[in-house]
Amino acid sequence: QWVIKDYQVGGELYKALPKRHKKRRKQRKYGDLRGKIKDRVSIHERPVIVEERTRIGDWEGDLVEGKKGSGYIVTHVDRATKYLMAQKIESKTADAFNKATLSMFMPLTPSKRLTLTLDNGKEFSLFSKIENRLKIDIYFADPYCSWQRGTNENTNGLIRRYFPKKTDFSTITDNELQKVVHKINNRPRKSLDYQTPKEAFSLDNVSGALGT
Repeated sequence: QWVIKDYQVGGELYKALPKRHKKRRKQRKYGDLRGKIKDRVSIHERPVIVEERTRIGDWEGDLVEGKKGSGYIVTHVDRATKYLMAQKIESKTADAFNKATLSMFMPLTPSKRLTLTLDNGKEFSLFSKIENRLKIDIYFADPYCSWQRGTNENTNGLIRRYFPKKTDFSTITDNELQKVVHKINNRPRKSLDYQTPKEAFSLDNVSGALGT
């Protein structure tokens, strides 16, 4: 009380009081939140032609997650034609992702597997094995920039119409998943002059798909 009274009359005794230090909140460095993938190549080094969507063979990949512990769906979408490939995996591991990815891409001709763009999840950490096996160039989007893989994100949204969040993926058969993939690939798209992704992907180039 006497310190307060002293302050009220112009005194400076308050300066001798111990100061209370505010706890500083640690700032989150968003770029460091996810483990960096060794030898990753940034999307900013990707050929400009990929952004133009003028050729078939530039893919975006990701995982769709089911109810906790029930599995995942690996999805790969061609940027130009919106053509979808998908396969179930039980665990979110690099080995499981690689196995599914290789089984989907191996049947394609080399001219239709040119680049693949992924995000920074640890399930993509063994990407170099895919590159070496498929002779495909893999690039990584910036952290927390899902719009850089917008084609894949939008297609995953279509899959969610059939398998909403928290769906138990362990109850979904491979046949049921491929029926959904078939429906998505056979749906006419305005961006393809109302051709389907399957029709567009079956052609040799995007110009043919768009009738130009």
